[in-house]
Amino acid sequence: MGTAIGDIVPREEISLDALNGKTLGFDSFNVIYQFLSSIRGADGTPLMDSHGNVTSHLTGLFYRTISLVERGVKPVFVFDGKAPELKSETQKKRSAIRTDAIEKHEKALKEGNLEDAKKFGSRALKLDAKMIQDAKELVSLMGFPVIQAPSEGEAQIASMVSSGKLDGCVSQDYDALLFGTKILYRNVGVSGKRKIPGKNIYADVSPEKIFLEKVLSENGLTREKLIWIGMLIGTDFNEKFPKIGIKTALRLVNENDSFEKIIGATGFEPEFEWRAVEMLFLEPKVTNDYSLNFSLPEKEKIVSFLCDKHDFSSERVQNSLKRLEEKVSEKTKQSTLGAWR
Repeated sequence: MGTAIGDIVPREEISLDALNGKTLGFDSFNVIYQFLSSIRGADGTPLMDSHGNVTSHLTGLFYRTISLVERGVKPVFVFDGKAPELKSETQKKRSAIRTDAIEKHEKALKEGNLEDAKKFGSRALKLDAKMIQDAKELVSLMGFPVIQAPSEGEAQIASMVSSGKLDGCVSQDYDALLFGTKILYRNVGVSGKRKIPGKNIYADVSPEKIFLEKVLSENGLTREKLIWIGMLIGTDFNEKFPKIGIKTALRLVNENDSFEKIIGATGFEPEFEWRAVEMLFLEPKVTNDYSLNFSLPEKEKIVSFLCDKHDFSSERVQNSLKRLEEKVSEKTKQSTLGAWR
C-alpha cells in the first residue's frame, strides 16, 4: 500500500529500453503482489497447478523477467524480512480486508456474478511462505541474485542504491522515496492497461522514472519533511491524521520546522509514536551481507520446477529459456569479467 504522495511526485515517462544496462533492485513482495492481482482468470481465481498451488506469481516472474532481461535489465530480487512492530496494525487490517474479499469472492462465484468475482478475487491476495520460497527458488535458478532483507525490502534497496550497488528501485510504492532511494522506477513489473480502483475504467500504463532529489526540490522539502508528509497522510506504520490530504500536508510541512509544531497546528494528538516512525524511515534495518553474483540459467532444473512440478507448458518454457540464454550469452561475450558480472 505504501503512502499516497503521488500527487506531489514529478515523474518522467520512459520506455523499457531506457532500462538497458541498469542493475535494478526489485521490491519482490510488491512485484509478486502485482502478478497475483493481475494474472487471474475471468472469475478472479489465480492460476493454479493440478495440486492446487498458486502459480500466478511464478508466471509473472518467469515470463516478465525474461522480457526485461531482453531489454538489458539486470534484476536483483530483494525480499522483505521481519516486519517492524509498527506495521502490525496495518497487517491486521489487510488481513481483515482479505478475509472479507475471500468471502465475497466465493459468494459471487456461487451466484455466477463474474464481475464481482473478478473484483473481489483480485483483492483476496495472500502471499504465504511456500509462495515466497517458490519465487526465490525460481529466480535463483534463472541466475539472478536473491537478497534477504532484515526488514523492509525497499529500505534495503535504498541502501544499495545509495552505496552504488544498484541503479534504482523497482516498486509501485512511494515508500521507497521515504526510505531514501535516489531513483524509483514504477510500472515496470506490469505493463499495458490497468484498472482504475473502484471504477470500470482501464488506463494506459507506462514505465516511470522518479528522482528523489527532484521530488524534494520541486516541493521545497528535505527528506525528513517528506517523511512528515507521509506520516500526516498515513504510511504502513501509522494511521493518517484526520481531514488532512496531500495539499494540506505539504502546506503544513512548509510552514513549520518541526513535527511538534505541525501537531500543534493540526490540533490532533496522534496515538502512534511518530518519532519511532520517523526513525524507521531515516535509519531502517539493512544489511551489507549479500552478494550480487549473476549466473547462467539452470535450464533443466527450471524445466523440472515449472513444467514437472507446476504444470507449465513445456514448449512455452523451453522457447522462453532460449531467449534468456541468448541474451545472457550475448552479455557474457561482451563482458571481460565473465557471465553477467
